[in-house]
Amino acid sequence: MAQYFIDFIITSVLIVGITALMGIIANGIGEHIFGGSKRKEHVNESKYIQSGWNLIGGKNKTIS
Repeated sequence: MAQYFIDFIITSVLIVGITALMGIIANGIGEHIFGGSKRKEHVNESKYIQSGWNLIGGKNKTIS
């Protein structure tokens, strides 16, 4: 009975892990193939909106 649970846990971890990796890989491929020139559009827009904001707490570090 213990072997069944060990096999069940190993199989479950593999299924969840492979599914998660497939999502990451598919997203990466999609961004590189279909992203085109707008690949960094959201990142650049966020940097533009946040430029000039005051940093709160901690040491003042510049975001580049």
